Amino acid sequence: MNNNIFQHFFDAKKNPTDHFIETEKGDRFTYADIFNLSGKIANALVESGLRPDDRVAAQVEKSVTALALYLAVVRCGAIFLPLNTAYTENEMTYFLSDAEPRILVCDLSRQMLGNFTMLTLSANDTGTLVDLAQSKISEFTTVHRSLDDLAAILYTSGTTGKSKGAMLSHGNLLSNAKSLVKIWHFTSDDILIHALPTYHTHGLFVATNTIMLAGASMIYLPKFDATQIINLMPRATTLMGVPTFYTRLLDHPELNQERVKNIRLFISGSAPLLAETHKEWSAKTGHAILERYGMTETNMNSSNPYEGERVAGTVGFPLPDIEIRIDASPGEIGMIEIKGPNVFKGYWRNPEKTAAEFREDYFISGDLGRFDERGYLHIVGRSKDLVITGGFNVYPIEIENEIDAVEGVLESAVIGLPHKDFGEAVTAIVVKNGDVTEAEIKSALNVKLAKFKQPKAIIFIESLPRNAMGKVQKNVLRELFKHLSA
Repeated sequence: MNNNIFQHFFDAKKNPTDHFIETEKGDRFTYADIFNLSGKIANALVESGLRPDDRVAAQVEKSVTALALYLAVVRCGAIFLPLNTAYTENEMTYFLSDAEPRILVCDLSRQMLGNFTMLTLSANDTGTLVDLAQSKISEFTTVHRSLDDLAAILYTSGTTGKSKGAMLSHGNLLSNAKSLVKIWHFTSDDILIHALPTYHTHGLFVATNTIMLAGASMIYLPKFDATQIINLMPRATTLMGVPTFYTRLLDHPELNQERVKNIRLFISGSAPLLAETHKEWSAKTGHAILERYGMTETNMNSSNPYEGERVAGTVGFPLPDIEIRIDASPGEIGMIEIKGPNVFKGYWRNPEKTAAEFREDYFISGDLGRFDERGYLHIVGRSKDLVITGGFNVYPIEIENEIDAVEGVLESAVIGLPHKDFGEAVTAIVVKNGDVTEAEIKSALNVKLAKFKQPKAIIFIESLPRNAMGKVQKNVLRELFKHLSA
């Protein structure tokens, strides 16, 4: 049996003329349209030298062609490597040298150098990839893949400051999509408002894979716009978002129960949803937001129930085929460890780090949590000081290294402070040894780091608090500056 995930997506469609995608401009695509487009792109990639198990890196804006590129890559038996469009040239150089892709697909304005073939794709569907694909036939034999073969590599930051490539197999993606279709009751009648970016797990795999496996459709938006989404709600049945979506929708004067009467499910993830937001949403719309828990290395691990109480501040129960254990006594806080067909194959070319992150076949998540007496999972913190801002993972060490390199800075510590819109705001605490300003530090970071990693605020202090071992006490800093969270 061919377990290429592409085969499962499109074999699931009994009628290829069924509606799949509608764009912001009103363009409509059937499953057959995307099937054929992916075939043309696959043929273009093969002509450009792509072979099974090669990597294709893509730093492109969200578009229908970009989605078809993802499908074409896995259809070729190659490995898709989506990269955040906010990454700077400095960051991109690292990813490309580490992953060694055969092909890089990027915006027309990029001028990246390396031992790869570069094809271009802009947000308005122009570029050399489009030109090459247009001349190709749509027929393409999907390459046979096993469940253990790699389908994607997603980079996730590390505490050493170097990002690690999480290797995700066809089996990882397929098992998770099947579970989500089942527990969230997706059918071919569903219409998803898709306003998430497609360079990370949430938008690319959780949203898109689930829709394709269910044979459902989606309204495919380039970005989040509260007014646009409010206007589209009467035509949709589901919305997946990050907490920022819901706080901004709550601020919209036209959000009411009449607007959402056709929506059956609101899902939130990628960052903690404040209990206050959960309560306000229920009061204003009559719907309880469904929170779930996932990460780059595992996709989704747990979810509040579709039928049953959705408890604010929790991430529900483990998915049916997933085991979650806490490295602590029952009811106590400990490390969250995960086992299941969703768990990644390890970190790209990093066997030592891979081995260190597993214990008895359980992935050590780095998140701290506990199960309550009813079995709901609570995420209470992160052992590695991860900051999650607007759904993006940010590790402080990477930002600290860049700040410390700025002339006039002695040392720094980066923390996350609560933020209504972003979940957490990246905040830098800086000790000076010269005459440096906040504006100078921000200017230096602007060309080094993606915007979501750049501090929302920089605070100057005389010295960083340390324990007896000399370790910076970030818990003390968070407590000291928690009043700034407003």
